Amino acid sequence: MMNSINIKRTVFAGALLLCTAVTPGVFPQQPSQRLSRDTLIATARETIGAARYCALITVDSKGRAHARTMDPFPPDENMLIWFGTNPKSRKVAEIRRNNRVILYYFDREGAAYVTISGIARLVNDPLEKARRWKDEWKAFYPDREKGYLLIAVTPQELEIVSEKKGIVGDAIRWTPPTIKLGSGRPRDTQKTLPKR
Repeated sequence: MMNSINIKRTVFAGALLLCTAVTPGVFPQQPSQRLSRDTLIATARETIGAARYCALITVDSKGRAHARTMDPFPPDENMLIWFGTNPKSRKVAEIRRNNRVILYYFDREGAAYVTISGIARLVNDPLEKARRWKDEWKAFYPDREKGYLLIAVTPQELEIVSEKKGIVGDAIRWTPPTIKLGSGRPRDTQKTLPKR
C-alpha cells in the first residue's frame, strides 16, 4: 500500500515537472530583459483599465483583512486612485483606524494583475465630490451631501504581472516586478538570468 502511494507521488511530481517545461506561461519565469519604469507603469495602467473593478483591502482593529469590490476612477497622472463610498461603511471605519490599504486589479483576459500598496485618506470636500461622481451611482447615494464620501489612495508601491506582455515574476522567489512610487526610481526586483 505504501509503495503504491509513493509511486503515485512520484508520478504526480513528474507530471508537474513536465508541465513546467511544456507550459512556461503557467509558472513563474524570468523576464529576458530589464523593463523600464515607464513600461511597467504603462502596462499597469492598461491592466487597471481592462480590469474595471478592483478589490480594496483594509485591516480591522483585530488585524483581520477585509476585501470588497470597488468601482474606482482611473488613476490620475501620479497613480492616485479615487473611490466613492458610504461614510457609514466598515471600510471607512477601518481606514480611520489604519489608513494602509491594498488595491488588487485582475485582468483575466490579459492574464495580468496589479497590486498597489498605499495610504488612504477620506475626502468630504463638496467640490471634489462633485468632480468624482458617476451617474450610475444615484441609487446607492440618494443623499450625496451626507451619504457620499470619497476615498483617495496615494500609492507607495506597485507590483505588476502581465503574461501577455512578458512581465513575470522572479523564477526562484516568485516576486513580481515592483516599483516604489513617489521615489522617482523603481526598486530593482528584476534580475536577468543567463539563457539556457
